[in-house]
Order: sequence, then structure tokens, then C-alpha cells
Amino acid sequence: MSTKENYKAGGRSSELAKAVFSVDGMTCSPSIGAIEEALRRPPGIREAVLDLLNNKVRVLYYPSSINEETIRETIEHAGFQATLINVDINERSTADQVCKIHINGMTCTSCSSTIESALQAIPGVQKAQVALATEEAEVHHNPKTVRHNQLLQAIEDAGFEAILISTGDDSISKIELKVDGLDTDDHTVGMIEKSLQSLPGVQEIVIYPELNKVSISYIPDMTGPRIFISVIESTGSSKAMLYPKGKGGREARRQEEVDQYYRFFLWSLVFTVPVFLTSMVLMYIPGINHVLDIKVVKMLSVGMLLRWELSTPVQFIIGRRFYTGAYKSLRHGSANMDVLIVLGTNAAYFYSVYSLSRAAYSKDFKGTDFFETSSMLISFILLGKYLEVLAKRKTSDAIAKLMDLTPETAILLTLDDEGNVMSEQEIDSRLIQKNDTIKIIPGAKVAADGYVLWGESHVNESMITGEARPVGKRKGDMVIGGTVNENGVLYIQATRVGSESALSQIVRLVESAQMAKAPVQKFADSISKYFVPLVIMLSFSTWLAWFLAGKLHSYPKSWIPSSMSRFELALQFGISVMVIACPCALGLATPTAVMVGTGVGASQGVLIKGGQALESAHKVNCIIFDKTGTLTAGKPAVVNTQLLKNMAFREFYVLLAATEVNSEHPLAKSIVEHAKGFMEDKENPAWPEARDFISITGHGVKAIVENKEIIVGNKSLMLDQSITIPLEAEEMLAQAEGMAQTGILVSIDGEVAGVVAISDPLKPGAQEVISILKSMKIRSIVVTGDNWGTANSIAKEVGIETVIAEAKPEDKAEKVRDLQASGYIVAMVGDGINDSPALVAADVGMAIGAGTDIAIEAADIVLMKNNLEDVITAIDLSRKTFSRIRLNYFWALGYNLLGIPVAAGVLFPLTGFRLPPWIAGAAMAASSVSVVCSSLLLKNYRRPRKLDNLEIHGIRIE
Repeated sequence: MSTKENYKAGGRSSELAKAVFSVDGMTCSPSIGAIEEALRRPPGIREAVLDLLNNKVRVLYYPSSINEETIRETIEHAGFQATLINVDINERSTADQVCKIHINGMTCTSCSSTIESALQAIPGVQKAQVALATEEAEVHHNPKTVRHNQLLQAIEDAGFEAILISTGDDSISKIELKVDGLDTDDHTVGMIEKSLQSLPGVQEIVIYPELNKVSISYIPDMTGPRIFISVIESTGSSKAMLYPKGKGGREARRQEEVDQYYRFFLWSLVFTVPVFLTSMVLMYIPGINHVLDIKVVKMLSVGMLLRWELSTPVQFIIGRRFYTGAYKSLRHGSANMDVLIVLGTNAAYFYSVYSLSRAAYSKDFKGTDFFETSSMLISFILLGKYLEVLAKRKTSDAIAKLMDLTPETAILLTLDDEGNVMSEQEIDSRLIQKNDTIKIIPGAKVAADGYVLWGESHVNESMITGEARPVGKRKGDMVIGGTVNENGVLYIQATRVGSESALSQIVRLVESAQMAKAPVQKFADSISKYFVPLVIMLSFSTWLAWFLAGKLHSYPKSWIPSSMSRFELALQFGISVMVIACPCALGLATPTAVMVGTGVGASQGVLIKGGQALESAHKVNCIIFDKTGTLTAGKPAVVNTQLLKNMAFREFYVLLAATEVNSEHPLAKSIVEHAKGFMEDKENPAWPEARDFISITGHGVKAIVENKEIIVGNKSLMLDQSITIPLEAEEMLAQAEGMAQTGILVSIDGEVAGVVAISDPLKPGAQEVISILKSMKIRSIVVTGDNWGTANSIAKEVGIETVIAEAKPEDKAEKVRDLQASGYIVAMVGDGINDSPALVAADVGMAIGAGTDIAIEAADIVLMKNNLEDVITAIDLSRKTFSRIRLNYFWALGYNLLGIPVAAGVLFPLTGFRLPPWIAGAAMAASSVSVVCSSLLLKNYRRPRKLDNLEIHGIRIE
């Protein structure tokens, strides 16, 4: 498309500002959750990163839509004191923008390495990954330094075809609209462009007049497709609608590649079958053989002439792609699979042309042609390529299935100011915007991520989280787009749409995982550099050895077939060596297995972030479990209260709750919930005012309530405050800790007034999971910020021998490093928030119970359900995947190490067995197909049978 045929305009600036706030009172995971939830609401906030250790929040936002003062007020409305520390208006997330590119023409790891080198040589490119299996490149670059068209040009210059898939920020959504009349009215084009540019959140507008198409990139938090349609139609243009869906993306490209190879193969058969028949079959049929032997010119026969005419189109027209690939490869100083194919087929073809020429000019020449060798070689290689791309297409089935989960339509509700339903309208699901109210009927798919406004039902989330049982949903519960409503009608408010939805995030994560190379892939990359030159040397050496042996009469004349000369026999051996060698199988051994493995994991709610995570996970021999929310349900409750002063329970809990209501700690929340039972208004109790509230991280809280000094916390806090702990309270604490409960001391005016015991029950099946890990020779350790008594009781109950208690987040990370120094490969299992330092320090970080929050950066593996059994599934899947990778390498290397000597004629002196070049070519094609099919067997993965006997399900608090 020429630049004159389309119009492109930038919308509002996508510059991001960065503001850093100091936040008081951010003490634990729920604190972070409350702030994150608050910062998700205002439009214009791109990202919020919370640093629990330093009590800071870094916010990336669009200054055109929101300012730092509004952000500060949002944090304070969530119940925290926020102070602005720093603002950087020039901050941009574009410093690490990701560009995805589809690449045609790669045949082996030598090609992908060439492209990676070319991309990484460009200034401004931070990282470039090229995946042979997916035929895609993922380039992290600074758009201020390098534009995506430069990346495409670099790939083109390296000799490959590049097609842009996507560029820019994953938070930017894109919609295509059809607007009639654009091809006839330039004024209308200008009006539409100007109107759309004025909308907040519009990032880029591209108009294709000849297609009557408008493509709009936008921030879904700030605007949406129905607004665009309304604005376009308000300009007086024809009706605007969504552009008809076409089969696009990776699936369409794969199908096109399959169809292309299929067509090439069929056309090659049209010419190759007659060549094969005239050289191998018809020459033995009486009558026909006489016709084929008729001499046209001197010794040139009809059969030889026919074979030449039929094989030439196969060699130069159908086989042109191999010449192109070989030329581009050699032009850049490397040699790929195409070079071997071209050398092998050319040797057979041009020797045959030489024989044909000699026959035409000689009356006594009796040479043989090998036209059938060259044409059959190309046909079998095309068949192999066709089967290979067919199999490779199946490796990305997981992504295709995920993308198909989005429903075609949704029921949009229009509400009045009081929340009453005014109308219902069925719309295309692509038209859903943030904060829309959507009706989900029984049996329908949930159209967008959101929360339930009203209604009750059960939702099947197995296709997203892997959770087998339907999950109960009622007012306030979150729902995930693409899941299925089983019974009852749900009315939801859409919170995340387009590129921000959980489904889109999962697809991006799986695609990114399939791009990332496993370290073991370096083995194939290092071999590929020398593979083709070595094979060429071996091929030439084979021909030379057999030719010289023939010249020196080192073997009996009976070894030579009646239709060949010594030279021709040597040439056949040389060509066979050339075409049997297969670097493709080596190159596909790892990426195809990783693709299938990560896809299988995603279907079971285990999101593995690439080959590195897979490779590390299969070596894990030590797992550190966080206690709260990982081994336990994460929902503590008060189970016992002992008063040491003469006062009523209600009076005690009113003072206690008035203090703890200011804290976001889970234990504080459980105390407040328990205290509500003593109040008349249990839903909205009125607590006395707490003055001078202070949260002491890791110890407790203090405040002045009704002129009394209230201190709530652990034993060390009381001792720090010089408060004497009576023997009776000590005994109660010991008793609580012995029962795996957390004992909380409450001091009123400097005197211990009571002890509250809080229990956080173990998750069902925790003991069995630890037992299974032991049988897998994996050591388990529990680490917690809780006291030693409670930690030891929990550990004893589940069967864990090693305990680290009263640990701060940085202590957990230090313990990880200590274990690594002792030779352990360590996995850390936590909630992904306050465990971030340890998750990052571990060889494998696993975030459990992530739900829809799957973009936890610190984790290598994200477990979407709250099931401990998924830890075992993740490790077992990684072990099975790497067993498959080893098998693939064993086959690929074994095939070459065995096949090349056989093709060189090692068995010929003893057995008379000789591998014709066309059979060698067929074997080469079959080797890469077999590696892909081997990887596809991973799709049959089933989790360990031991897990089937466990009654473990996600913990859901109703």
C-alpha cells in the first residue's frame, strides 16, 4: 500500500509520567491490595508498582488524563497517608517497547541466529529473541532510537521476509471500523481523523480509504469503540460498524504456509511421478521399454530426454525457494539447510545434464542419468516440510483455543441514574467498554472481566484457571471473560476489556513464553554454526574416497551396479551424505517441546514463563513455602479469647476493634470481624475514634481510644514498650502456639488485659502434597513472619522438618541465597506480593492463587488456582517436558550420527546395502517431522496419579 493511499495520525501524546509516593501504614499484603484496587479505578493510570519494604508506590500515568495530586488523594481515600516524593514527566514506558514480527524463510537455528545477530546490532535494541518453531521475533527496543520499520528492514537485509504483527504497549487496544464512502471523499477522511484525534486516550489513527477502513489504537481505560462509532457518525458520514472479522494472526499465517507447501508438493508430484516411472518401472515393461530406448540423437534416448524435460521445472521452478534461501544464507556468511539441498540436487541434476550432453554427441557413450534423484529429493523434502508445518501448527493449539474463548456477542444493559434497567441490546463483544453493565444468561460465556453487580450463579472457570468445579458467584465476586455461566443470571460491570483482560494477558504470557529460549537451546545453536560446513566436507570426502578407491581398483568390480560407473557410484554416496544430514531436527528439538509444554500448563492453570523457567523447575530439589495464604487458607479467624482484667467482652473488643480497624493486616481484619458480633449493627458498626495510631511493622499497632492507650501485638512489642507479661498470659501464648494458633497480646494503659488466639487453618491436602514432594526427593521448608511456636506447629502438622520463623521479606530472600550456596536448586512458593524479594532470588518463583492477576513480574511460574497440588503439577510437567527435549536431542543427534555413515556407504562392503539419495532425502524430511510429533505427544500429559486421590480444591471464602 502506498503512503498516498492511507492517512495516519497520532492521537493524544502517549508520554508517561512517573510519580513516586511515600505511603504510611502500608504494612502487609492486604495493604498493597487495597492501594492497588484504589489505583485501578481512575482513568489514565497505566501502572502502579508497590514497594512494601520501603513503603513507596511508583505510579506511571498519562498527565493528559490525571495529575499526581489526584493520585495522592486516591491513595489517601483508601486509608493511607501519601506524600509525593518525585515526579518525572519525561518518564516513558517506551524505553522497553516490544515489537513482534513474523519471519518467513527460516529453516534451521542458523537462520534464527543470523536474524538475532542482525537485530541486536541495531542501536536502541535492548533484546531480540527469534523463535524457529513459531517463526516469530520479539524485539525489545527504544522507539526514540529505532523505529519498527528499521527492524523490518534489518530482517529483510538478512535475507528473510518480515511481517509486522504488533508494536508498542500491550496496554494499548486496537479496533478496526468500516466506514462507507472513505474512498470517494477526502473531506470526510479529514473530518473523521480530526474528530477522533480530539478524544482522550486515542493513540493512533490509520485510515485506509480504498478499504473503507479506520484503524484506531487507544487506551481502553479512557475511551472505547462505541464512542468512536458515535463520533464518526456525528460527522455526517455513512454508518460506521466493526470491520468484518477475518481469519488473522498466527493461525492464518500457519494455514497459508501449510497450503503453500501442499500446492508445491502436488505440483512436484505431477512431474516427479512420470520421471520415477520412466527410470524405475516402465523400463522393465516389454514394448514400452523399446519406445523409451529409441535414440533421438546418437545415444540420446527418448526416456532420457523425457526425464530431463520433466525434472527441470521441479529443479528450478518448484525448487526455487531452496535456491533463494541458500543464496540469502551464503550472502551473509552462513550456511543453512537450503545450501545442502541445493548442492545435493544440483550435483544430481547437472551430472545428469552432462550425461545427456555426452549421449547427444557420442555414438558409444553409455552413461546413466540421475534426474529421478534430483526431482524425487525435492518432492520428498517438500512432503516433509508440509508435514512439519502441519505438525508445528498443532503445537500452538493452546493459544488458538484460548483466543476462541471470547464470545461473539454480549447483552449490554442501559441503566438509569438509580440503577434500574432501561433497555437491553445485543452487541458484538468487541464493542464492550470499561464500566459497561453486561447481562450473562445461563449457558453463555462471560463477555468481559468484571465483578457481579447482582445475581447469583455458578461459573465454570476450567478453561482459564483449570479449576474443575464450578465456582459460586454472587454480588461483589470477580468474574473472568471467556468462562461459562452455568445457572442463574449474572449482571456484571466490566472492569478490564481488550488488551487488559485476563484472557489477553494469558495469551500474551503464553506467546512470550514460547518465544523465550531455554538455556539447553544453546547446545543446538552452537552445533548449527558448524553443522552444514562439516556435512559439505564429509560429503566431498565421501565422494573423493569412493572415487579414488574405484580408480585404484581397491574394491571388486562386482560392487558397481550394472547401470553405473565408478564415478557415478561415488557421486551417489556423496549426494546421499549431503541430503541425509538434518540440522532442522536439532533446531526444533527444544522450541517445539517448550511450546507444547507451556500450552499444556496454561490449559491447567499453570502459566510457565518460558524455557528458562521450565529448565530450572525440572531441577528443583528444595521448595520454600510461605505459611500464610500458601500452606494455610489465608483467612484467619478468632478462635479463643482470655481476659486478664475484670471487664466485659464487649468493652474489650470495642477498644480492640477501634484500634485494629485502622490496620490492613489479615489478623487485624479477623479481630474486627469477630468484634462485629458484639455490636447491635453488625453490618456497619460505629467504632470509637482512635487517635495517634501507629503501625509497627512485624510487631503490632498502638493508638489512643477513649483516652486509653491500647497496644496490640506480639510478645516482643510488649517487651519493647516495657510492659510486663504475666505468667498466665505466657501460658496462654504457649498453649495457642502449641495448637498452631497465633497469640495476640492486648495491653490497656500499660497492663496486659487479654490474649486473643487466632487460627488460620491449613489448606486441604497440604500434608499429602508435602508427602508427595518427599517421594519426588524434594525438600520442603516453611518460612513465615509468624512466631516460632505457631510456625513449628504448622510445620509438624504438614510434615515439614525445617522451619524459619519471625522472618522479614528480606530474610526470606537471604535464606534462599543460603540454600543456593549449599547446592540446592530452590523454588519459592508465595503470594507474589510481600514475597517478591524471595521469588526473585529463587531459581524458580511460583506465585500461588494469582487468579486473574497473572502478570506478577517476580514469578517465573504463576499458579492461577489456590491449590498446593499445582506446585507438583508445575514441577512434574517441567520434568516431563525436559525428558521430551532430551529424547528429541537423542533422536536428532542419533539420526545424524547413524544416518551419515550409512549414507556414506559404511555398510556397503559387508552387506551390499546402499542408500539411494532420494531415500536419504526422505529420511532427512522424516527426521524433523518425527521431532515435532514427539513434542506433540506432550499434549497427552496427565498430572501425577497420586494427585487424583487427593480431595483438593481452590479455597474460596464465601
